Amino acid sequence: MISKKLAKIWYGGDYNPDQWGEDIWKEDIRLFKMAGIDVTTLPVFSWGQLQPSENRFDFDKLDKIIEGLSNADIYLCMATSTGAMPAWLAKAYPEVLRVNESGLRRTYGERHNHCPSSPVFREKSKGLARQLALRYGKHDKLLLWHVSNEYGGYCYCDLCEKSFRVWLQNRYESLENLNDKWTAAFWSHTFHAWDEIPVPNYLNEVNFWGRARTSFQAMVLDYYRFQSWSLLQSYLAEVEVLRSITPDVPITTNMMGTYKWLNYKEWAPHVDVVSWDSYPFRGYSARNAMRHDLMRSIKGGKPFMLMEQTPNQVNWSAQNRVRLPGEMRMWSYQAIAHGADTVMFFQLRRSRGSGEKLHGAVIDHCGHENTRIFRECAALGHELEKLGSGLLDSRIKSKVAIVFDWENWWALDLSNGPNDALNYPEIVERFYKAFWDMGLSIDVINPDDDFSPYQVIAAPLLYMCRDGLGTK
Repeated sequence: MISKKLAKIWYGGDYNPDQWGEDIWKEDIRLFKMAGIDVTTLPVFSWGQLQPSENRFDFDKLDKIIEGLSNADIYLCMATSTGAMPAWLAKAYPEVLRVNESGLRRTYGERHNHCPSSPVFREKSKGLARQLALRYGKHDKLLLWHVSNEYGGYCYCDLCEKSFRVWLQNRYESLENLNDKWTAAFWSHTFHAWDEIPVPNYLNEVNFWGRARTSFQAMVLDYYRFQSWSLLQSYLAEVEVLRSITPDVPITTNMMGTYKWLNYKEWAPHVDVVSWDSYPFRGYSARNAMRHDLMRSIKGGKPFMLMEQTPNQVNWSAQNRVRLPGEMRMWSYQAIAHGADTVMFFQLRRSRGSGEKLHGAVIDHCGHENTRIFRECAALGHELEKLGSGLLDSRIKSKVAIVFDWENWWALDLSNGPNDALNYPEIVERFYKAFWDMGLSIDVINPDDDFSPYQVIAAPLLYMCRDGLGTK
C-alpha cells in the first residue's frame, strides 16, 4: 500500500486546471465526485506559471485549486512541474538547452528539453521542488511526489562530453583498460588522453546503415549507459530535496514500459513505487501484459501504479481510434490483475488547445457528464470503490520468467549485423505470448535478478551476456 491515507485502489489522473478558469474548476470537481475520482496528479507542466521569473514564485492559483480539491476530499499526487522548463530559464541560461545528435543546440520549445548534465538546470529544478515541498509537504491530502514527467531523450553538448569523460574514468580507471575493452585499436582509435574522447554522435561514430548503427559499439553503448545514468542524476537531485523536507512522503516518476533509452532496472531502486504510462493498442493484450509484468518485476514484484492510460482515443497515432464500449474497463482490470494498485488517466479534462486537445479525457470538451466515456469512467470508479482495500498489496508468484535486459537491447541495435530483422522487444514478446497463451503467470526479469524461484526461464536473443550469467 503506497499510503494509508487512501486505502483503496486509487482512481484519478492528470489534471491541468491552469488551462481553465475558476468556474470550470468547480464544475470539474463536481464531475470528479460523480465519477468516483479520488486522486488528481498536478501540476505536471506548470513551471512557467509557478515561477514566472527567476526570483519570483506564484502559488496563488495552485493554492485555490488545491483548496477546492481538498474540500471535496480529493487527494493529491503532487508533481514537481520540471518536465518542461520555462522560457526565462532558456533565455537566461542557454546552456541548459540540449544539443542533438547532429551537434545543433535546440532553441526553447517542446518539453524534455534540458541537458541532464547542466548544473544550472539541476539548481533551478531543485529550487522549484524545494518551494513545493515547503508549501505543500504537510498537506493532509498529499499522497506522493511525482518528479518531472516521462524522462527521456539524450543530449550531446560540451557539458555532457566533459561529464562523460569523468564517468568513463570512474568506470575504467585507466585509458589502457578503456582501450582494451573498447577494442580501440580498430581504425586507429587508441586514446592517449581522456580529453581525446568525443561524444559519439552523427558527426563521428554514429552512422546510418539501414538504421542508426556504429562501428564502435562499446563507445556508443557506454554513452547510452551514461545518458541513462545522467538523467537519473537529474531525477535524484530533486529527490534529495523532497526527502530532506518530506521524508515520509513516497516518491515516484512515471516510466514508459519498454522505452528504449532509459535502463529502468537501474532506476527502480530510486523510486518508492514504480509508476508507468500504458497506452495499449487494440489487439495487443499480450504485448501490454508483458509491459505490466516488466514494470512489476523491476521492483521485485511489488505492486505498481498505472499512472496514465487514456479513457478514450490518443492523439499521436496515424489513426486515433475511439475506445470501444468496455475497452477502457478491460485495460484497467488487466493492469490490476498484473499488479497495479492504481487506475489513473491522462487526462481528466481535455486540453483547451495545443498538442493534446484531441487526446481523450474523462471530461470531454462539452464539459458535462452526458457522454459514453464519462459514464463508463463513473461506472468503473464506483466498482473500484466497492472493491475497497481487498486487492491492495497483492503479490503474483510466477514459476516462469523471461529475461529482458536494456543494455543487451542497446548492444544488439548498435551492432553491424547479424541482420536488421532482430527486433529485441518484439522477439521477447513472442516468447512471452507463448507462455501467456498457456495461461501462465510470468515475471520479466533482469540478468542480475535471483533465478531460483523459477522452474522455467527463457532468455531470448542474449547478444551480450554479463559475467556469471551462464553459470546462473
